[in-house]
Amino acid sequence: MCQAGRVSEWTALEDEAVRITRELIRIDTSNFGDGSGPTERLLREVGLDPSLYESQPGRATVAVRIAGADRSAGGLVVHGHLDVVPANAADWSVDPFGAEIHDGMIWGRGAVDMKSMDAMVLANLRRIAREQIVPPRDLVFVFFADEEQGGSWGSQWMVDHHPEVFDGCTEAISEVGGYSVSLPIQGSDQTRRAYLLQTAEKGFAWVHLRATGRAGHGSLPNDQNAIVRLAEAINRINQHDWPIEYVASVQALFDEVAQITGVSPDDDLEAFLDLLGGGRAFVAGTLRDSANFTRLDAGYKNNVIPGEATAHIDCRFLPGNQDALLDTMRELAGEHVELVVDQLGISLDAPRESRFVDKMHAAIQAEDPGAALLPYCLSAGTDNKALQRLGIHGYGFAPLQLPADLNFAMLFHGVDERVPVEAVCFGTRVLRRLLEDC
Repeated sequence: MCQAGRVSEWTALEDEAVRITRELIRIDTSNFGDGSGPTERLLREVGLDPSLYESQPGRATVAVRIAGADRSAGGLVVHGHLDVVPANAADWSVDPFGAEIHDGMIWGRGAVDMKSMDAMVLANLRRIAREQIVPPRDLVFVFFADEEQGGSWGSQWMVDHHPEVFDGCTEAISEVGGYSVSLPIQGSDQTRRAYLLQTAEKGFAWVHLRATGRAGHGSLPNDQNAIVRLAEAINRINQHDWPIEYVASVQALFDEVAQITGVSPDDDLEAFLDLLGGGRAFVAGTLRDSANFTRLDAGYKNNVIPGEATAHIDCRFLPGNQDALLDTMRELAGEHVELVVDQLGISLDAPRESRFVDKMHAAIQAEDPGAALLPYCLSAGTDNKALQRLGIHGYGFAPLQLPADLNFAMLFHGVDERVPVEAVCFGTRVLRRLLEDC
């Protein structure tokens, strides 16, 4: 399926990754709060003995360790998740679990988030096992449950109950980084590909507002209506102008993009962000804290004024801003409205310069000579949050060479999610090089 002309063993590896991507998409692992992700059958047949950990019946995480040549060196965790967000088939132009290939793309829920990366990892892991390859350091391969629900029954549970799985590990790679954008070169009509390495990510606070008031008959005046109080709080929060802030990882990205393009974000921020093409939305989401309303609950009958009303909010905060965001939310909520924190996920900021970062860059350049590797901050979150609690620095490195006109960020959790076949082949080769030289 991938381009011909490569050494046959490489082609076989790439084709295996494409095949596994399609197989995984066809397994409906939608996470409504009770999803699971089977992976162990793909490992036992190549002689590995993975461990299965169930946080709840059906909520399974699978892990296997490959011993490295230098057991004293810090191990590398290579992790993914197999749960996906639900897909409404009526909204799609294809079967979201059909894994069809057309227009050079694999279509289906999970194609980018993150079954293509899982497949790239699995193809390389199976090759390592079949050929009995000894990597430079220990590799711990993990496929977590429950990432799409914050990892409570997956990565967070594993760190709490089975931290020994990660003994000796110092770094990790996973999703939402390593994808390419095409930048115009200053003073030229040429472009240069740059791969965005996720070195930081925003934290999240999933909260709800609980407004209270006086319940009563719907025909009577009521100046303590819980719904009205909630609506006023919603309006205050929605109207709040969260200030723009360039954290260190964002500033580093902007500096390097400006050096390549000759364009400064200080001149026209929106035009500057447009240069980032398919990564624009992810980067734009890291310029400020945010609070987006996602659900409302109030009342039970048309002629009864309820005594309570709630609104659920997805808050995201930049590294270092957790307390400030929550304080601001409480102030904006106002009197008679309580802010309740349901779940917190820490923000991350991994080293942008290290021997391992250099190794990732070398693996990219071996397949795309002259390409840049630029740090960036992710607006969403990953299972790297849990691993940070063990002192493991996590990076988003799912290497994909993408068409310049593909709006990549909008495919995540979106309708008609898809990934280029050639991008999967490219990423499989890059990961092979990295795992052999990590």
